[in-house]
Amino acid sequence: MPAGAIDVHPEKHHHQHAYDDGQPKTASGMEAQMQDQDRLAALGVNSELKRGWGLLENFGSSFSIISVVTGITTLFATGLASGGPAVMAFGWLFVSFFTMFVAASMAEIVSAVPTSGGPYHWSALLAPPKYSAFAAWCTGYFNLLGQVAVTTGISFGLAGVISTIAAMHGYVPSAAKTIGIYAGILVSHGIINTFGIWLLGFFNRASIVLQSVGVGGLAISVLAKAPRLRSGREIFLAFNDGTGLDGVGWGQRASNAYVACIGILLAQYTITGFDASAHMSEETHSAARTAPLGVITAVGASALWGLFYLMSLLASIQNLEDTIGNTVGNPVLKIFLDCFGDPGATIAFAFICVCIYLCGLFSITANSRMMYAFSRERALPGFFDHVESRSSSPVRAVWLAVVLAFCLALPSLGSAVAFSAATSIATIGLYISYVIPIGIRLFAHKRFLEIRGPWHLGAAGRPVAAVALAYVGFITVVFCLPQLNPVDRETLNYTPVAVGIIGLYTILSWFLFARRWYKGPRLIALAEAALEPGLPVIAQLENEDDKDKVAKVGVERVITQ
Repeated sequence: MPAGAIDVHPEKHHHQHAYDDGQPKTASGMEAQMQDQDRLAALGVNSELKRGWGLLENFGSSFSIISVVTGITTLFATGLASGGPAVMAFGWLFVSFFTMFVAASMAEIVSAVPTSGGPYHWSALLAPPKYSAFAAWCTGYFNLLGQVAVTTGISFGLAGVISTIAAMHGYVPSAAKTIGIYAGILVSHGIINTFGIWLLGFFNRASIVLQSVGVGGLAISVLAKAPRLRSGREIFLAFNDGTGLDGVGWGQRASNAYVACIGILLAQYTITGFDASAHMSEETHSAARTAPLGVITAVGASALWGLFYLMSLLASIQNLEDTIGNTVGNPVLKIFLDCFGDPGATIAFAFICVCIYLCGLFSITANSRMMYAFSRERALPGFFDHVESRSSSPVRAVWLAVVLAFCLALPSLGSAVAFSAATSIATIGLYISYVIPIGIRLFAHKRFLEIRGPWHLGAAGRPVAAVALAYVGFITVVFCLPQLNPVDRETLNYTPVAVGIIGLYTILSWFLFARRWYKGPRLIALAEAALEPGLPVIAQLENEDDKDKVAKVGVERVITQ
């Protein structure tokens, strides 16, 4: 084995574990559980999280966070203004195609490193030892930014949808009132996540049914009740530039291609957050095989289901101009009113609220797991490295996720584009964190082959990673561009500001202080602990806390030169 290498093949280990989730086990179930724990132990991770999920729940965590009904409904107005039906339809196909490259590359990496840390842990393991900690530090903070912004976009969007429904019955919304509704939503998400994995499992299964069967039924109902269905020509050739607040949009000031590029935000923001399957891998049985399938199937199912839902809405628009300039506060609600009438539209929108709520709930779940893992490696304060014994949930990390998501929405009190900016930040932050380990995997191919998991792309791995890398570079530039014209204090897209601040903080903090004490995930500390070849790792650790955590796992790995 090469110097510094860590054996990650669990079939070589045959020892007992103290781990038990309290459920009866079959022989195959016990073997799978031991393999899960052995793989984590070989990576230097002692997981305190309870494994109670299978493929369905792992798939459901990503499928629920992607939640096509959430992204499409809350950004439908943005899509109509930034290219109209043509860009929305073609943009969905374009984004779905290239996002599958990102998902496929992520899937083979999570198969190799199935930890709740997700992307930052992957970067640490795949990067050359000299740069491992730095790669983990950068990836982790971009993932943190994206995770928080996704929660903000989802739950703030829900607050807006609730305000829209209430406005139909005399309620007068305001920015401050919307923030208040948003705070209530976040607190309820935090409370549910506090009660543990069994309650989340129930909501997960309910969410899968609602986000699939329920949304499918809604789409069919809209098509069936629409007084008139638009032709393919009226959908795929209907371009609209509503980006100019003064009547002169970016199509005139720049080009229609510019409008089309910023118009793919609806699709790209929607198909985001599928790293949830990775963040939940330490709570999933047979994670090296199950988690990558969770990533791939969630993206594929969302792409198809989202296309169906999107096309049903576009085909059911009765008058495009009236829908764009609607007076009810949301173009999707206008479509429902045209198709169902007032009572039916209210019921349909209430159903969408439930779907969005569950989406936000699982976004907090994924956020908290990432923050827990990041604090476990001391990249965040160690206070958040805590799992409540009763609920088997990282409760402190849950409430950290709630507080940060609330803070990110505060600019909405004085910005006309705060919501779309939050969605751009979410998209860029997450995809940058996805593509850093993918890029390292591309250029450190031999290192990846040493730890490759049971699910992989074979010879296609590097070309797929190259396409994913190029595509994320493209959307990073596009979503930093101004969305409305003219650009002033209220219409400024503060996405590049937020992303720039995180990037600057990440780099400066690393060189000023973090590089002195942050050694990356435990696997890096363990690998570097092999001062003398042939000695057990545990015997060479200086930190007593590290010794305790390694001893807890019951593994004495030997690193040889």
